[in-house]
Amino acid sequence: MNKKITILLSLLFLTSVARADITLFNVLGGQRAGTSAFTFLKIGVGARALGMGNAGVSLSQDATSIYWNPAAAAQVGCCDLTVSHTNWFADIDYSYAGYIQRISDNVYIGLSAGALYTDPMEVTTEYQPYGSGEYFNYGDIFLGATFSHKMTDRFSYGLTIKYVQENLADLVMNNVLMDLGTFYWTGYKSLRFCVSLVNFGAQSRPAGTYTKPLKEGGKKESLYTLFSPPTEFRIGSAIDLFESSWRKTLLSIQLNHPVDNAENLVIGIEQNLYNTLALRAGIITNQSERSFSVGSGLNFKVSNWNLSADYAWSDFGILGNIHNFQISFKFQ
Repeated sequence: MNKKITILLSLLFLTSVARADITLFNVLGGQRAGTSAFTFLKIGVGARALGMGNAGVSLSQDATSIYWNPAAAAQVGCCDLTVSHTNWFADIDYSYAGYIQRISDNVYIGLSAGALYTDPMEVTTEYQPYGSGEYFNYGDIFLGATFSHKMTDRFSYGLTIKYVQENLADLVMNNVLMDLGTFYWTGYKSLRFCVSLVNFGAQSRPAGTYTKPLKEGGKKESLYTLFSPPTEFRIGSAIDLFESSWRKTLLSIQLNHPVDNAENLVIGIEQNLYNTLALRAGIITNQSERSFSVGSGLNFKVSNWNLSADYAWSDFGILGNIHNFQISFKFQ
């Protein structure tokens, strides 16, 4: 009984700290906002993690786990196919698909792909502010391959190599990036400790050159500026606070350190009832717009495979709300 009271008080304390908007971390990193390329890679995937405030580094339910931590692929099970769609701001959509396959008892591989896209946009100029009649396209894609190895029943590691491309009108930029991760079960109940480093790679620039006028007259062909990828270091932990024959309460806490913004802490909680209905909520600290999210999910078992459908809603303040829908097929 005393343990339960202690856990509840700790959870209430963490929640009150987050809601009070107390600055726990250095906010100077915020001055680096907008300095990275391929920023669509920062859009979270998976309704479970999104509904829990993006606290996904220590979750291992389906193939969206590859995005948060490639080591989680070895914790999912036999094989899993997941598709996810997010309604982003300004009529922008983001779709994700992932697949995990067990090769042997300890080796797993995964494939993942994501695409950010929108309808063609009309070109405007200072003389034609309502449109020139010409249109341009904007879109981003990534393709990833994951290897994950379960070294022991408690520890696994993973590696993802992904090709990334960004297209804006006639400007094209591409790169090859890497994700690394570890997943460790501590042995105390269901407590796990996880770390990942994602979107790590060299700087990149759009192909081609642009014409730059000189002060003394004339013109010069110059290369575009180099930009860094949106590398992020994630460290998190999760534990089942309460567990019985009909319910399970999961707490997940994660610290994110991006290269192009300030650090932030996210706290997520999930209540699973009869292994069929899941209710989720998350709190995000140290971000100017996003503050909380909620979600839910249904899980059905049919023969030797599971079907799950999940939804997440996130509040982004004056920017509006985003919605994520996901369907997963897991085979035993």
